[in-house]
Amino acid sequence: MKKLSILIAAYNEEESIISLLEVLADLELHYPLEKEVVVVNDASTDNTKNLIENFTRSNPDLPVTLHHQESNQGKGAALHKAIELATGDLIVIQDADLEYDPNEYNHLLKPIMTGRADVVYGSRFMGGNAHRVLFFWHTIGNKFLTNLNNAFTNLNLTDMETCYKLFKSDILKSLVLKEKRFGFEPEVTAKICRIPKIRIYEVGISYYGRTYEEGKKINWKDGMKAIYCVFRYNIFR
Repeated sequence: MKKLSILIAAYNEEESIISLLEVLADLELHYPLEKEVVVVNDASTDNTKNLIENFTRSNPDLPVTLHHQESNQGKGAALHKAIELATGDLIVIQDADLEYDPNEYNHLLKPIMTGRADVVYGSRFMGGNAHRVLFFWHTIGNKFLTNLNNAFTNLNLTDMETCYKLFKSDILKSLVLKEKRFGFEPEVTAKICRIPKIRIYEVGISYYGRTYEEGKKINWKDGMKAIYCVFRYNIFR
C-alpha cells in the first residue's frame, strides 16, 4: 500500500499541536493510503516537545516520526529535515496549527490519485469554502507575490503562499532547497515549475486563520524576503 507523509514544522505550538495530531489520528482518507506523520520540533521553548512525545506514546496506531532541532532554524529548515525523513510515496505539508483542515487532504489527493497531477496546491482564493475574515494587507501581499511569481513562470496559480502543497515524493526529494525560513514557498514553487512536463493543479480549500494574539508568526519582513526569493529563484537562478 502506498503511503502519505504529513510534514509538520512546529515551533511553540503547545496550544494547537495535540488538537492537530488528534485530527490526523482520526482522519479517514478516501484512497488506499497509509498515514505517516513527520514532526520537526524547531527548538520550541514551550511545552510542544513534551506534548508530542506523550501523544506518540499514547497513540501507537498513528506512526509519528519526531525530530528535534538543536536550535531554532526556521520553517524552511524544519521542512528540509522533514522531507529528508519522510518515507511516503506522497508528501503533504501541514502547519502545526489548525488554520488548514486536514480533512481536506482528500480534495488535494484526487488529482494525483486519478493520474492527472504531480503536484497539487490548496488555494484559499478559489472555490466556495469557509474562510475566516482577517487581514486585508496579508491578502493583498499574497496575491501580489503569487502574480509576481506567475509573471516569471507563466503559470496561473491563485495562491503560491498556501501551506497546503501535495507532491509526489520523488519530485520533492529531487529538489535542492536552500531557504530556511518563509522563503520556502516561493523557492519550492519556482523550482517545481522548471521540471519538464510537470503537472500542477489547484483545488479550493478552507482557511481558518489565526490572529497574532492567537499565535500567527509571519510578518512584513517575511513578505519582503519572499519578494527577494521570487527574483532570486526565477531570474538569478
